Amino acid sequence: MNVSEQNSSFGTLRTLPDGSYEGRLERTYEGHGRDALWHMLTDPAGIAQWIAPGSIELRQGGAVQIDFQDSGIAIASTVLELDPGRLLAYSWSSGNEPARPLRWQLDEVPGGTRLTLTVHTPTGEDPAKACAGFEGHLEMLAGALEGVPIKFPFQLYLAARAAYNQQLGR
Repeated sequence: MNVSEQNSSFGTLRTLPDGSYEGRLERTYEGHGRDALWHMLTDPAGIAQWIAPGSIELRQGGAVQIDFQDSGIAIASTVLELDPGRLLAYSWSSGNEPARPLRWQLDEVPGGTRLTLTVHTPTGEDPAKACAGFEGHLEMLAGALEGVPIKFPFQLYLAARAAYNQQLGR
């Protein structure tokens, strides 16, 4: 499976009425059920394979800790929404930083699972950079699901950031 070929276009990015941004990224992971993706989204060993070392307490209000050591970013948040095996939402921020909600939704489709990631970025921040970063991590998730972890795909990130900036007319 080559997710890059299967999903040749990037997600959509729009400006919301309050000036914040919403990105919607979708991937279909063929040959992988919801349980496999849920494990990768929520289990510390799975999370570390495609995003960064971390842990998530799987309960409403549970702690979310993810440490992007290479970039110096640390998420210290709480679970905002939870429907085990299907839906997980939390903010990718810490402390007094603005809320940056992420919503991971898993839906079974013929032959696999569709993951829909909704990324909210506050006014004044770069939504193209945020969504492009998650495009890279979703590609890393595909590799991890196949048992072939990959490094962050920087060229994909650059292409995605340009595409998202184009959507915003930049």
